[in-house]
Order: sequence, then structure tokens, then C-alpha cells
Amino acid sequence: MTRIPNFSKNPDGLLPVIIQDAVTKIVLMQGYMNREAHQKTIDERRVWFYSRSKKRLWLKGEQSENYLNLVTISYDCDQDSILIQVNPEGPTCHLGTDTCWGEPNTSTSLDFLKTIEEVIEERISTENKESYVFSLVQKGINKVAQKVGEEAVELVIESIDNNEQAFLQESADLLFHYLVLLKAKGLSIHDSLAVLEKRHQNRT
Repeated sequence: MTRIPNFSKNPDGLLPVIIQDAVTKIVLMQGYMNREAHQKTIDERRVWFYSRSKKRLWLKGEQSENYLNLVTISYDCDQDSILIQVNPEGPTCHLGTDTCWGEPNTSTSLDFLKTIEEVIEERISTENKESYVFSLVQKGINKVAQKVGEEAVELVIESIDNNEQAFLQESADLLFHYLVLLKAKGLSIHDSLAVLEKRHQNRT
């Protein structure tokens, strides 16, 4: 069942909103939305809030231009709390820090790999015919595997040369297509990492 926010749960018609960076998964801030702010956020793909102190709608970044660009929006099991993942433009807090808790908005490499996996999964599940990932997966597992093989050969060729940037570009291409292959087989990078972790444990 698709969840929708229930603004009538609170007498003031406001629901709390948690803002999370879509890439780093760091919580950036908390605010409140009414029905209108929620709809404007969806329509404009930028996050709007309702200011309890100013008693009006406000677009995050309307003065600072540090906008919060909408990536995903979801609701908790009771339909009275909203989670929004965003791509922030600049610091989120009005004090100039990345988050309203003063924490840096940084990620680990594994966090970013998870984000790439989520994008791959979204491209496949939405069946967007304009998506490279979807069109590749639609050709079947053999074609995806073949593409991984082609990228591996290109990486080997570049490794012989002295062009470091070209080598890194090919290594990124190989990693990306490997993630697509994993997803096409219903797996994730964490499944591969679990195998490596088990091997390490058996040797220590």
C-alpha cells in the first residue's frame, strides 16, 4: 500500500520533516510542512517548509540560495512524519554549517557505492526506456556480463599505458558495470564484501 502523509493528525496541520543528504545519508536538518508546502516541494522539486515563527511558507534557500533539491520523499508507518532525501546546494544551516548539528556532511566510499546502487535499482524498476542502465539490463544477463568483460579488457589495456587519468576512468566504468551486473542478478556490493570478509576471518 502506498503511504501518504496524514496532515489531519495534528491540530495545526503540520508534520515534522527530516532532511537527509541523498548521497552521504547525513541528517541535515528538521523542519515542518503543511499540505501546501508538501505539494510545492513535489511540484517544484525543491524543499518548502512552513515556518511556525513567521507563520508562512518558506523555500529553503530563498535568501541564501542554499537550496535543497528533492531526490526522494517517503513517510513513516503512522503517516505523520516525512523523510526527504536531497541534494543540497551549499551549507544547510543558517549558521553556515553543513548541518544544523554542526557536523560535516561527508561520506565514506561505501556510502557512495550504496547511492550508485540505489540509482541503478531505480533506473531498472521505473523501466525508463531512455535510461542506459534499463536498456542494458533489458538485453539480458549475457549482455550485461559481456559489457563487464569489455570494460575489464579496456582497463587492462589502459593499465599498460602511463595515462593515469584514462586508467582511472576505465576502472570507474568497470566498477559501475559490475554494480549493474550484481543488481541484474539480484545481488549487491555488500554480498561481494561479505565473501571477502569471511575469507579474511578464515585466514586470521
